[in-house]
Amino acid sequence: MEDDAPFWERKALSEMNKEEWESLCDGCGRCCLLKLEDEDSGALAYTEVVCKYSDPESCQCTVYTDRKTLMPDCLILTPAHLTVENLAWFPPTCAYRMLSEGIPLSWWHPLLSGDPNTVYEAGVSIKHRVVSEDDITDDIQEYIVTWPEN
Repeated sequence: MEDDAPFWERKALSEMNKEEWESLCDGCGRCCLLKLEDEDSGALAYTEVVCKYSDPESCQCTVYTDRKTLMPDCLILTPAHLTVENLAWFPPTCAYRMLSEGIPLSWWHPLLSGDPNTVYEAGVSIKHRVVSEDDITDDIQEYIVTWPEN
């Protein structure tokens, strides 16, 4: 790779510093969606229900630093946790997942577009599309939806 290539094209995920690692997050918020796993097949179904600590307007975690303590099921992805099993819980549009699978970032990723709003404009983010887990009263299976693949 050429030295003038962007860091995500020159470095392995495990070689990135904290700032580079964090900048890979496109801010879509889809990692905070509640997902259902089929016990027989292991297939994941995404819902439109988001963790109670997710802000559906900003698509950010309101307790980011303490998320694992407050939400023990929260899967925190670090270079040490890059496994096929862990990445399966992240959307196919996730930069960490894409780069680990050798797929280039999508045009709407803020690192390419220079604009964090392109994630929303591309229809990839949870903004204006979710309900908090605190607000659902029906069976969560009633909230299964299809999200964009890329």
